[in-house]
Amino acid sequence: MSTLLALDTATEACSVALLHDGKVTSHYEVIPRLHAQKLLPMIKQLLEDAGTTLAAVDAIAFGRGPGAFTGVRIAIGVVQGLAFALERPVLPVSNLAVLAQRALREHGATQVAAAIDARMDEVYWGCYSEIAGEMRLVGVEAVQPPEAAQLPHDASGDWFGAGTGWGYGERINVQLVGQDAAMLPHAEDLLALARFAFERGEAIAADQAAPVYLRDKVAQTKAERGII
Repeated sequence: MSTLLALDTATEACSVALLHDGKVTSHYEVIPRLHAQKLLPMIKQLLEDAGTTLAAVDAIAFGRGPGAFTGVRIAIGVVQGLAFALERPVLPVSNLAVLAQRALREHGATQVAAAIDARMDEVYWGCYSEIAGEMRLVGVEAVQPPEAAQLPHDASGDWFGAGTGWGYGERINVQLVGQDAAMLPHAEDLLALARFAFERGEAIAADQAAPVYLRDKVAQTKAERGII
């Protein structure tokens, strides 16, 4: 049986999860701005609690965004450092998908409109539907004003709203059966999605790990800033 490690620092939450000997263990804390200090100790403690070591890990999954730029970069930096040292592949997972998977686990929601507050009066947005226990993207993920968010054109049935983007709920013209606007991504749900991806052979080399911010540009180049 595979041993998978998952970690996420893309939002205010910092979390890690481990699949080992068929058992899932996890640790989750909401600790804004402390991810860089807390992440490696959390991983160390998780492995110790499971009675195993990094050498037993077959692949490392991480939240690849969208989310806070600094948080996503922290995750990728740690994952690449560990994966290169261990010579293991990595599994990038959408943070919007992780929200949807958590809504399935905690609320039994099989159709989820996931939204993360993107600041600048925008939301990261994605719609997901459950297939055989896995929340899968319907359409595309996007960053947009709350008023532009909408369900897939052929959407029907009940939809649940998950994530901090629903703090703009009064501006999102979508009918829901329920919502959790305080929900943040959890590595336990990231791990669940990573297991599906790993079994499909979707793991990639560590040097291919890249953030997904959804915004076209998150920083200007030196030339654009007038710096030679």
